[in-house]
Amino acid sequence: MAEEENVKRILTDEKLSAIKSMLEKDHAIDCIFLLHLDRGRWKAAKEFMQGLGLTLSDGTFRSRMMEIENLGLAKSVPIDPLKKYYVKTEFGEKMAKLLLELFEAVV
Repeated sequence: MAEEENVKRILTDEKLSAIKSMLEKDHAIDCIFLLHLDRGRWKAAKEFMQGLGLTLSDGTFRSRMMEIENLGLAKSVPIDPLKKYYVKTEFGEKMAKLLLELFEAVV
């Protein structure tokens, strides 16, 4: 019964539900991994993804990073009045490591 209570809590707790919803979106996990690798600038993120033969649009990158920031997984650093880049927070790094462990466990 404890597992059922954990699932209920994840589905109904405001913060946990918000994290779950964010993770369900396109490229959310990609962006968390990019932050983990210190590639929170659009140019660095784009080059990394292209090097893997993957695509990530500028709009999607910025949208996900704003959502990730709103959840406390990253913080933005202004470059100039119109541009900013993102860096991981301690919570964001914890999330990235847990996601890496999850994917390593299923291999």
